[in-house]
Amino acid sequence: MISNVDTGINELDFNKLVHFVKKGYGIDLEGKQFLVQSRLANYIADCGFSSFSEYLDAVFDDASGREVANLINKLTTNHTYFMRESEHFDHFRDVFLPQAEKAVQDHDLRIWSAGCSYGNEPYNLAMCLDEYFGFNRSKWDLKILATDISFNALRQAAKGVYTEKSLENLPEEWREKFFDKKSHSLYQVKERIRKNVVFKYHNLMEEINFKKSFDLIVCRNVMIYFDDETKSDLCRRFYNATEEGGYLYIGHAESAPFDMPYVREKPAVYRKKTEVSSL
Repeated sequence: MISNVDTGINELDFNKLVHFVKKGYGIDLEGKQFLVQSRLANYIADCGFSSFSEYLDAVFDDASGREVANLINKLTTNHTYFMRESEHFDHFRDVFLPQAEKAVQDHDLRIWSAGCSYGNEPYNLAMCLDEYFGFNRSKWDLKILATDISFNALRQAAKGVYTEKSLENLPEEWREKFFDKKSHSLYQVKERIRKNVVFKYHNLMEEINFKKSFDLIVCRNVMIYFDDETKSDLCRRFYNATEEGGYLYIGHAESAPFDMPYVREKPAVYRKKTEVSSL
């Protein structure tokens, strides 16, 4: 019975969870015991665990990683919508793309949406690329890498189905151009846009070992979960994975680490450049 389930978290179990999630995923839960309990209590009861301690044992003992994935899904907020923080899309259209069009000689434009959640962000970028390059888009490799630690979010993102409300910030003509209406309130991103976004699992605490460096890395509203040391380490790894002259976008509500290797160009927009830039 749910009424007999003890979903309270004792200090020892909470500290175990804090250490486990911080070490494995960079997420800092220190001081967030009430938040953790409120997000997990119903799930623990629904799954038939008799206590939080029993649930934690299941997480730590699950070699498949499925229960860890469920835990991360519950603890992180995958809240997103189209044209979120529209200043980035203005910069993308007016500054980044004109520079990249001139500088990227092999026409292989490398963009990474890190922490892509349900896919709004990478699809939004793909729409901007389609709009900008127009008839010339066939001459370019415009595929966007989109990664997240939530398997559930990635599965939903790959489908590209969204509610009408999540589209409300998009221009009306974009709804016609880039979406197919599936029902009175659901829209699906058109296939030609969906095929330009590649969704993959990637934990930002792991090494960045993609084949090529990126012209743009977009990692917005992800580092709010990280402490200063974790943010510093991640930005250094982003920097090493960025082409000279390339950009990093972070969330406007996020603070950059004190030793940020990129040069700040404007709020939430950073660039990798030395005295001579190639982009």
